[in-house]
Amino acid sequence: MPHSPIRILGVDPGLSATGWGVIEATGSRLSFRACGSIVSGTDMSLSRRLALIHRELADLIAEHAPDEGAVEETFVNRDPRSALKLGQARGVALAALALAGLHVAEYAANLVKKTVVGVGHAEKPQVAMMVRMLLPASEARTPDAADALAVAICHAQHRNARLRGAA
Repeated sequence: MPHSPIRILGVDPGLSATGWGVIEATGSRLSFRACGSIVSGTDMSLSRRLALIHRELADLIAEHAPDEGAVEETFVNRDPRSALKLGQARGVALAALALAGLHVAEYAANLVKKTVVGVGHAEKPQVAMMVRMLLPASEARTPDAADALAVAICHAQHRNARLRGAA
């Protein structure tokens, strides 16, 4: 029985730059559709920056019509203030996908790296290189876009494993 293609929107949330990537998964075959970054300036208020992330994600969902979404979980660093702002950007991303009616999965950064690179503590250049290998047509120009594609790839792999386990 042939698999139907599933379009996945991966999101790497950030207040300064939120990466996004759209892939299509047909069984275990992955194909690149689009990617980029939503950039907000530090000259904008926090509320305007969050609104921009929401608006841009809503526009991307309307344009690319994903079937499912995947968002990277917040990596909590030493600076609680930065972690809080990152959490707010992540909350906006989750809300934008959920409000569009998408099933949304969340993945820890280490799981994304382990799935894509094979090592849970891989560096950003390693992730970007593996994304280019797995999606040769991808055109991720920023680390955020590459990370978002990695989140989408992670979702596709874990989704397929869940489906195989359910069968």
